[in-house]
This record gives sequence, structure tokens and C-alpha cells, in this order.
Amino acid sequence: MDEFEELLRREKNAVERFVRYRVPEKADAEDILQETYLAAFRAFPKLRNKSAFKGWLLQIARSKCNDWFRAKARLAELPLSSVPETELIYGPVGPTCADVEDVMGRLETRDRQILYLYYWRELPQTEIARRLKIPLGTVKSRLYKARLNFKELYPYIAGKPKGENMKKLPELLPEYTVVPSNLPPFSVKWEELPGWFLVPKPGEELSWAMYDLPSRQYSNVYHMSVTGKAMVHGIDGVEVTVHDTARVGPVRVPERKFIVQLTDTHCRYLATVRKEAGVSNYITFLDGDAFLSVWGVGRDNCGNETNLAPRGLLRREGDAVAGHTEKPDIVGRYTVNIGGKSFDTVCVMDLEFEAKGIATEQFLDKNGRTVLWRRYNRDDWAIDRYKISWTEQLPDNGRLTINGKTFVHWYDCVTDYIL
Repeated sequence: MDEFEELLRREKNAVERFVRYRVPEKADAEDILQETYLAAFRAFPKLRNKSAFKGWLLQIARSKCNDWFRAKARLAELPLSSVPETELIYGPVGPTCADVEDVMGRLETRDRQILYLYYWRELPQTEIARRLKIPLGTVKSRLYKARLNFKELYPYIAGKPKGENMKKLPELLPEYTVVPSNLPPFSVKWEELPGWFLVPKPGEELSWAMYDLPSRQYSNVYHMSVTGKAMVHGIDGVEVTVHDTARVGPVRVPERKFIVQLTDTHCRYLATVRKEAGVSNYITFLDGDAFLSVWGVGRDNCGNETNLAPRGLLRREGDAVAGHTEKPDIVGRYTVNIGGKSFDTVCVMDLEFEAKGIATEQFLDKNGRTVLWRRYNRDDWAIDRYKISWTEQLPDNGRLTINGKTFVHWYDCVTDYIL
């Protein structure tokens, strides 16, 4: 195997992840990858620093992706499903993908084309004039009209200032009941950040707490907010800042930052940043198992699906659950009474990590917001560390039987959404 083939073999997975994040259509992504490899092979003899091969190869891939988008935009054939939706969500044209997609789809072709070139591709007006072969004055007038047409159709209302929605969570978990409903479960738009409950859109903020059982005392409270736009390897997202307040212990928990992408179909992590002793450690979706083993959600880190409907892959009867799926599934409808309020919810079970001995229940209301989240451990989970089964550790906690195995209720989480 020659040097180029060996270096390509090492970095091929990273390049494939990069291209497929930017170009979701499989056939187009494959074409771009082949063009990337061919261009890299031809230019490889001119690469003096072979240790820079990965960054060099990613730059070629980025250029090929940009060529693809330019070609689509030039012909005004770019389907909205081909545009990374976060560019639409968090770019100057608006904050929510669903609304932006709807409006862009209703605009005339040339309005849509010029907004895409100016805002999404961030091309200067002189370059747009050159590519479309029209006078600069025509670009200015078209852009002005396109903005007006978009504004007339787009129903955006600015959010509240930061800090206004923060509420103090109680030190003890509020009493609650979960009552099965005879009504059929409903579908839901679920845009929350997997495992962290915040909807990653500009202006959003949230506090949530973990409560130990059976004491019902909180162990940690997390204060989260979207603190700006961010980009990881050319993929647009938002930055989420997390402050962790522990109930006990002398150690100050370092501030966390996530870079997250929310589209109309998925919510996923792009990177995580942890700052300790003055040093920021960045790990991204291209860093293989170092990232995916902790932050990867779904097959190939596709993230959680935002359009959630009962699929029948998991079946629940009382406290017994059967079935296998790597994706969360709705298993029933329940009324959750908590803190003096009543919520009509569906129960979403996630067994992605069942093989590792972990299962979760998440009760979502019709707004797609978490009312209650519960963590379960298989009876032998982390037995080497704890030296005792979970039925022995927590004899009074609830149980689930999942595919014939006993899982024990460990802790709960609630957010200030329920207050």
C-alpha cells in the first residue's frame, strides 16, 4: 500500500462524516467524495507536509461541497431539503427552520435564489452579479424586493430577554403521579437537546435538576442558555453554555459548552468544549470514538428525530417492555400530575443503550417539552464498580422488566418548564 492510500485509509471516515453532514442526499455525497479523492490523489505529490494530510483533505472536501452548492444555486434548483437547515434557522433570514422553509418555498424562484446566495452562501453583491450575469443595480433591487417579500410572509416574533424565564427549582422533587390514559398516543415535534432538555434556538434558556431516589433530594442543578451562533468544520449550529451547581462537594464544576445542530428533522451534537485549569478542550464529531462514544446519538450520530410518532417497535404493558430499536419510541399516553399541575403526555422510551444496561423514560407534552425524565439501570449495571446489584442498593425503588431483564429506577429529572 503506497503512502497516499495509507493516509486516506486513516482519514476516510472523517471525510465521509464531514461530507454527509453537509450534503444529506446519499448519491450527491458519494459523487462529492469520489471527486474529493480524485482531486487529492492528483495533488498529493505537491503536499509537502504529510502530517497535515487530514486538514488538507478536509479542505478539498469543503471546496467540492461548495462547488456543489454553487452549481445548484446557479441553476435555482437547490431544494430546501438540501440546505443544512441550521443555516436557515440561525442565519439572518430567521430563527426557526419550519417557518423559514415554509416561507422560502412560497417565494418566487428568483427571490429564493438571491436570498440563498446572499445570506446562506454569504456572497458579496458583486459576486452575485457576476454569477447571475446581471447588473449590480439589478442585484440590489432584487435583494431589496426579496427581503420585503420574505418579511411579509414570515411570522417571527422576537423572544424575551435572557434571564427573564429562569425559575428556581425546588430542593426536593415535587410529588407526582403517572396515570395511564385510554386515549391513543399523539405525535409530537420534539426539538430538545438529547439528554439536556433545552431547545437549541436563539434566546432559549432553561434550568433543570437531577433528583436522587428515594431521598428526592436534588444532586445537581444545570442552568443552560443559547449563547450564540457557532460553526464546526463548516457546519453551522448554536453554542449552548451550561453552568452546573452541585448540592454538595468542594469541587467547582467547570463550565461546559456544546455546539449543537437543530434541523427540521434531527437534533444532534457537533462538538463539546470543556474548560479546566484555563485550558479549553474541543472534541468534535470528526474525532471518532472520543466524541461518538459519549456524545453520539443515533446511527452515525444522526441525532434524535424531531418528528416523533408511535412506531410500534416497543410494546409496553404495565411495567413490562418488549422490543428492540436504536431510536426512541412512543409507548403510550399518560397523565402526569406534578407540583399541583396536570400534563397530558406521551411516554418516550429510549433503549439505545439497553445493551449497556441503561434505559430511560421521557414524558413529553403536546408542545414537545419534557415534563418528567426517569433513568433506569439494569440490575447488574456497573457491577464491577459498585460491587452490589441495583435491586439490593435501591430495594424500594420502582422496577421495569425490559425484554425479560430487571431494570431499577435510579433518579429523576425535571425542568423549570413545569413550574
